[in-house]
Amino acid sequence: MSLETLKREVCDAIDALRGELVAASHAIHAHPELAFEEKFAAALLTKTVEGHGLAVQRGAYGVETAYAAEFGPKGAPVMSLLSEYDALPGIGHACGHNVIATAGLGAALGLSKLGTKLTGRVRYMGTPAEERGGGKEFMAQAGAFEGVDASMMVHPAGFDMVTMPCIALSEVEVVYHGRAAHASAMAFRGLNALDALVSAYQSIAQLRQHIQQTERIHGIIVEGGLAPNIVPERAAGRFYVRARDGVELAALKKRVQACFEAGALATGTRLEATWGKVDCLDLKTNWPLAGAYEANARALGRELMDPNLLPPGLAGSTDMGNVSHRVPSIHPMIAVSPPSVVIHNAEFTAYAKSEKADKAVIDGAKALAMTTLDFFASDNLRAAAKADFAKSKDLSKAAVGSAYHKNGALLGGAGACGCC
Repeated sequence: MSLETLKREVCDAIDALRGELVAASHAIHAHPELAFEEKFAAALLTKTVEGHGLAVQRGAYGVETAYAAEFGPKGAPVMSLLSEYDALPGIGHACGHNVIATAGLGAALGLSKLGTKLTGRVRYMGTPAEERGGGKEFMAQAGAFEGVDASMMVHPAGFDMVTMPCIALSEVEVVYHGRAAHASAMAFRGLNALDALVSAYQSIAQLRQHIQQTERIHGIIVEGGLAPNIVPERAAGRFYVRARDGVELAALKKRVQACFEAGALATGTRLEATWGKVDCLDLKTNWPLAGAYEANARALGRELMDPNLLPPGLAGSTDMGNVSHRVPSIHPMIAVSPPSVVIHNAEFTAYAKSEKADKAVIDGAKALAMTTLDFFASDNLRAAAKADFAKSKDLSKAAVGSAYHKNGALLGGAGACGCC
C-alpha cells in the first residue's frame, strides 16, 4: 500500500472520530484542572483510548495523572505522540491544552486503526503539568523517552507555524527571615527582611544591563510585611530566570543566586532560596521533521507563518524543550484564534472551544499522524532527523544534565508553558 493511500486512510479514520474527539476537547475545557491534578482529563482520555481497544498504563512513569499506550510492530522505529491537558489558575484553558490533548489523542487513535499496515511503533503519552512543574522532565527521568526515535505534539495559537520560539527557564522562590521590632521606638532591634528582598531585587535590576539579550530575569514580591510600624521579619519573592539554553541558564542562575545572598549579607537576615526541581530547556526544533509536518499541514489547507517573521526576542518556555534535547522533536503551532488574541488570556480561553479550535483538533491530529507515517516510511527522513539532532548533541547532553535537581522543590508558580 502506498504512503499516500495510508495517509488518506488515517485521515478518514480521524474524520470518523471527529464527534468523539471534539466532545472530549469540550469536556476537558469545561473541567479545567491545574498541574498534577488532572484527574478528570486523564480518566476521560484513558477511557477513550481503552474504548478503541488499546491497553493503557495509568500513572505512567511515576506521575499519577500521566498515562501511556503503545502499539505497532516491535523493533520498528518509535514515534512518541504527546497530549497535554493541564489548565491555568483562574482562566482555565487559556493555553488551549484541551486542543493539545485531543489532537494527540486523535493522531494516536487514527494510526491505531491502520492495524498491521502500520510499519512503525507509536508510544502515545499523556504528559501532565506543563504549565507548572515540568511533568515531561519527571517522566523522562523515569524512562518515558527511552527507545523513542522522535517525538511530536501540536500547540494552539493565533497562527500556524512549524515551531515555537522557546528558551530555557528556571523558577526560584526566596524567603528572607529577619527580626520584628517597633519601627519607630526600637528599630535598632530589628532586622528588616523586606530591605533584604528589595536589595536583592535592585541587585538583579542592576545585573540586567550586563546579561545577554537572550537572557531574562523577572520577579515579584509576594510578601513584604504586616504593618508599616513593624520591622518586617519575613519577606518573600518569586522569580523566573531564562537563558538561551540549559548551559547558559545554569551560569546565569549562579549570578542571580549571588544577588539574593547579597541582600541577606547587607541586612543581616537569613536567606532561603529554593530553586525548582525542574528547569525547562530551550526548544531544539528538528528541522527535517518540521519540514515533513509543514508539508502535511499545507496539504490540509493550513497557511504557515515563516518563523523568521516573528519579532526579535519573542520567546516563552515549555517542558517540551526537555524532550527535544533527548530525541528529535517538533512543537508546531496551530491556529485556533485570530493572531491578535494572545494566549494565557481569558479571550483565548473562549477561542479554545470555538469552531476554529474544533477544526484544529482534527487538522492537528491529521498532520501529526501523516508526519508519523512519513517518518516510518522514509529511511532518508529518519536519517536526516537523526543527523540534525546530532549537530548539537554535546550541548543537549550538557543541557539535559542540568535540567533536573533532586534537591529542588516542586514550586507553586504559574508556569513553564510555551507562552509564559
